[in-house]
Amino acid sequence: MNAMAKIDLPYVQSFPDRHGRRRYYYRRAGFPRVALPGEVGSRAFLDAYADAHAWEAPDPIDRITPGTIGHLLAKYYRHSSFTKRRPSTQKSYKNQLERFRREHGSKRVAKVTPLHLEEIFEAMADTPAQAANLRKRLRLIFKLAVKWQMRPDNPVRETDAPEYTVKGFIPWSDEDMAAFEKRWPSGSRERLAYALLRYTGLRRSDAVKAGRQHAQNGRLTLRQTKTLGEVSVPILPELQTEIDAAPKGLTFLVTQYGAPFTPAGFTQWFRERAEMAGLEGRTPHGLRKALGRHLAEGGASDRGIAAGLGQQTTSEVGTYTKSADQSRLADAAFSTLAGTK
Repeated sequence: MNAMAKIDLPYVQSFPDRHGRRRYYYRRAGFPRVALPGEVGSRAFLDAYADAHAWEAPDPIDRITPGTIGHLLAKYYRHSSFTKRRPSTQKSYKNQLERFRREHGSKRVAKVTPLHLEEIFEAMADTPAQAANLRKRLRLIFKLAVKWQMRPDNPVRETDAPEYTVKGFIPWSDEDMAAFEKRWPSGSRERLAYALLRYTGLRRSDAVKAGRQHAQNGRLTLRQTKTLGEVSVPILPELQTEIDAAPKGLTFLVTQYGAPFTPAGFTQWFRERAEMAGLEGRTPHGLRKALGRHLAEGGASDRGIAAGLGQQTTSEVGTYTKSADQSRLADAAFSTLAGTK
């Protein structure tokens, strides 16, 4: 129990099992009980805790009018097509659907028409990507409505998918990184966040949960939130310098109140810090793209880049290497022709 007192995590309870060994659980009213594996404070323990703490309590289904969109969504949140998804995916889907429910939750499922949905999607013309994602979610929701005999057909299938062009995140240039480093000196929270992103390529969902428990033997190793696979990268000297200067805590990155960031909260905070350095529109993911570019320019293979960025396949590597220094790569390629005549 001394270890627990040092960590002081809310909603953690412990009980001795029949063999006298102490077991730990995440227990919070309205939430499922989650077993916390491994030793207290271990990587497995803290990763399981972070996943459990990120979940939101389900809506009380018995307080929702049957046959409404709100009722349909409450049923979906309890269905295996939702509950078997990763916690981060569940949270993303629910954020999209809850915005829809707040405006349309009282409407009858059986009365929804393709025209109604088209009007909703048209009203989202300024955010076509969000409209496309909402349509994907609703297509599944109304498929379940047919299965549950709440209506005879799926109206989403009769709508047109919103068209949009994916612009992607802006990769940071070398000049961008120099400007950020000039504005935020070594030892600052901003510089630590920047170094963690630049020299590991972690996604924001992993960067906010990384801590000293993940740093062992000169490597940073953790289970990824998105893929559930493990990523392990060397801790470069530039990052080690910032880690050594950082206060001790559960995670490397903390808010001004000393609490861990949420992924969305961290992105907003980091974008503001980038803007203060004169870098408008620069995001954490843009530094991930910059690392992919640097790895490509350094001659890393597609498999090497995929491993370094925690990708399960090489099919997505082009997303991060598209802005690589083409002239430098071309020079390297044409150098192989030297002396062939």
